[in-house]
Amino acid sequence: MRRIRTPVTALLDIDLPIVQAGMSWASSCSALPLAVSNAGGLGVLAAGPMRLPDLTRALDEMADGTESPWAVNLPLYRAGAEEVIELLLARRPPVLIASQGGPRRYLARFHDVGTTCLHVVASTEHAKKAVDAGVDGLVVVGAEAGGHPPPGLVTTLVLTRAVATAVPDTPIVAAGGLADGAGLAAMLALGAGAAQFGTRFLASTEATVHPDYKAAVVAAGIGSTRTVGRDLGLIRALANDFTDRMAELENSAADLERRRDTFTASSLRDAALDGDLTNGKVEAGQSAGLVTDVLPAADIVRRIAEEYDAAVARLHP
Repeated sequence: MRRIRTPVTALLDIDLPIVQAGMSWASSCSALPLAVSNAGGLGVLAAGPMRLPDLTRALDEMADGTESPWAVNLPLYRAGAEEVIELLLARRPPVLIASQGGPRRYLARFHDVGTTCLHVVASTEHAKKAVDAGVDGLVVVGAEAGGHPPPGLVTTLVLTRAVATAVPDTPIVAAGGLADGAGLAAMLALGAGAAQFGTRFLASTEATVHPDYKAAVVAAGIGSTRTVGRDLGLIRALANDFTDRMAELENSAADLERRRDTFTASSLRDAALDGDLTNGKVEAGQSAGLVTDVLPAADIVRRIAEEYDAAVARLHP
């Protein structure tokens, strides 16, 4: 298998610096992360929306389905997070990617069971704090990302370089706006040791979202997403009636309660499982405009590696 050596691949013991984002519903099952890990990248099981019995079953499937490293993404704000932490400590996943909370809450316990811990950050300030707390690496998320981009909307290009400069000895996974091997090469040039791909893996055969959701990602252009939810938990999603309603409220300076009612009336689940592309939160990054097909996840990993080689070759004709 093709190998690309970086500080992140060395830390995680993976062949390729390709990380599949932990995406609620899309990778809240074993199929997608197993395919990515078995292809040489790091597959990530999204624990955010999962009930404990479903998570337990998926963890067993991950452990049985691959000898390669894999990860669990845990948003620390989710209901029942402590119960999830206890389950994960008992199952000892190779890698934990935690977000939406401070690392001191979990770090020592997972290190004690041998789990490598990456923490998601969206600013140099939070990156420094996470490194000081003792995390093994960082996932740095820029404004182009789908789901939850940084409130300040600093681009991946700038934020990755800033964090790499601020914590130069820490392995970094760059995320946001990346869909191919050229993006991977760019992030490595900026000082990251891997790139995380979310929207690209939404358009995979293994992603467990509605077919219409995948089709919407493939049909989208680079300007098809909107950021809405200021002061409520900013999200980036494909433009639809929901984002139009939110934008109208935000532009008119509507009070927080009115905006919250509209924001919470829609959900990612509506789009991902029910295929409601009109009123659901169709979360996707700007890289949707670079995604033109739905492929098996292993083929996506292989293509990204090939595109990376081609991008590097263009630098040295």
